[in-house]
Amino acid sequence: MTSGPVGVGVIGAGVISDTYLENLGSFPDIVVHAVGDLRPEVAQVKAETYGVAVHGGPDAVLSHPDVEIVVNLTIPAAHVEVALAAVAAGKHVWSEKPFALDRASGERLLAAAVEARVRLGCAPDTFLGPGLQAARRVVESGGIGEPQTALTLMQSPGPESWHPNPAFLFADGAGPLFDIGPYYLTALVQLLGPVSSVAGLASTARATRTIGSGPLAGQEFDVTVPTHVGALMRFEAGQSAQSIFSFDSPLARTGFVEITGTEATLALPDPNTFHGEVRRHGLNGDGWETVASIGSAPGRGTGVLDLARAIRTGRPHRASGDLAHHVVDVMASVIESVEVAAFMEVGSTVEIADVLPDDWDPYAATL
Repeated sequence: MTSGPVGVGVIGAGVISDTYLENLGSFPDIVVHAVGDLRPEVAQVKAETYGVAVHGGPDAVLSHPDVEIVVNLTIPAAHVEVALAAVAAGKHVWSEKPFALDRASGERLLAAAVEARVRLGCAPDTFLGPGLQAARRVVESGGIGEPQTALTLMQSPGPESWHPNPAFLFADGAGPLFDIGPYYLTALVQLLGPVSSVAGLASTARATRTIGSGPLAGQEFDVTVPTHVGALMRFEAGQSAQSIFSFDSPLARTGFVEITGTEATLALPDPNTFHGEVRRHGLNGDGWETVASIGSAPGRGTGVLDLARAIRTGRPHRASGDLAHHVVDVMASVIESVEVAAFMEVGSTVEIADVLPDDWDPYAATL
């Protein structure tokens, strides 16, 4: 088995690439060899900023002999296309969320990876942070009794007030469900297991929205997806959950996740972050108590590191393509439920990987 740091290349040099390149460059077990983008001049700026030797178009990454993992940071509509190209080049792939925009393309990607004998990973990897890992330890140790129900809320006025080019967040593959939903749904699946059936309601408050900041401020754009989605979920183990995903609320409520068991309720940190407080409220009337967290996670790219170490050691990686595909399947099923006004069965399932070891250290040289 090959040893030493794992070679990585990044395709997509947009805003989110900064945090990836900064974090990946700090891990001893990873070496970033190349940055590629359809705009090679943008890739050059990012490569020079973060000390990456090679830059150019996407092929600068796909053809690089030392790149083992392609980190796919393109727009959602291009995720599957770029990932398939990387798989065809014999590379493992880490993609930003969502894994795919529909079941069929996600299944095609999974099948291609199996045939090529490469691995797929996908954001969100926030569940690898100390907060959500601590929550898993509590639940799995019986700290809330038998898990029964969950409640999540993500409500905001929408990102058009602050995002300089937000139209894609209100188009296919986005909206509050596909853009923000993966964080909350992945956290629920980590804690309660795979989802078996769903029901949904949805609405769209306004047919157009106005950009509120940046050089395009004042321009209007069309809204083509629901901007408020309510979901009911039943899990394979029998628990249930209710979730709201909304860009239509003047009152912001984000990061609200509670898991209720027979003995206690657990309040989780925002699943769109890697850190935060975990609190437990028992039946004894003593109020909330804080649960100790263990370990560290620097942010986005943590899942890439776990994937890299798993490739070297031959174990399963945690933020897997199967997990991300299951979340896409859940979201697609919610939208189908909205359209037919009935519960929908979720066809996929996933095996949940173990929690991180207590001594897991992203800054250790382990390979």
